[in-house]
Amino acid sequence: MKKLNLGVLVSGSGSNLQAIIDNIESGKLDAVVRVVISNVPGVMALDRAKNHNIPAVVIDHENFGTKEEFDRETIDVLKSYSVDLVIMAGFMKILTPVFLKAFSGKIMNIHPALLPSFPGLHVQQKAFDYGVKFSGCTVHFADEGVDTGPIIIQAVVPVYDNDTADKLQQRILKEEHRIYSQAIQFYAEGKLEFEGRKVRIKDSGPIEISCLHNPPPEKF
Repeated sequence: MKKLNLGVLVSGSGSNLQAIIDNIESGKLDAVVRVVISNVPGVMALDRAKNHNIPAVVIDHENFGTKEEFDRETIDVLKSYSVDLVIMAGFMKILTPVFLKAFSGKIMNIHPALLPSFPGLHVQQKAFDYGVKFSGCTVHFADEGVDTGPIIIQAVVPVYDNDTADKLQQRILKEEHRIYSQAIQFYAEGKLEFEGRKVRIKDSGPIEISCLHNPPPEKF
């Protein structure tokens, strides 16, 4: 099976990048990270790439007059590394139509909430403050909206009465590290099919858990 060439876009610490690298090195994920690109100099994600001998490129967005100019430079670098799939891993920039057209249907993002609820920023705190009983994370294809693209896979975590937003964030992050690699592996295996805006996973088994409750019902 041909390895899937990944280009990973980052802006921060890169914990999802590290999880992807670890899953590749353990043989669980049939991919190779060809290049890591950061729009912010000096972030930890760049060090993570260098620690695994992965090319790490800084394209500082502040050096460009328009978002489109930044995107064109980023596209050129990704194409120079023959990237098959673009992975946004804590990348804090909204992609323009220029970028989306260049890699149409080939850009994934991960969001730390159960979309379409709580798009945007600081979503763990928003979910916690809202009083939801479950939260989680979502891997989706990127489109022109903010966290509005077709959903590939989601993970659900409970929100406890004695939780804090920080505890919830760590619980969600653990699941992010699992489902992002799974979504990439589905893509590598050619299992993702579009039906309208829905993403179907070929040959996926039935879901054995029929329902979740938090708190569990005591009498019903």
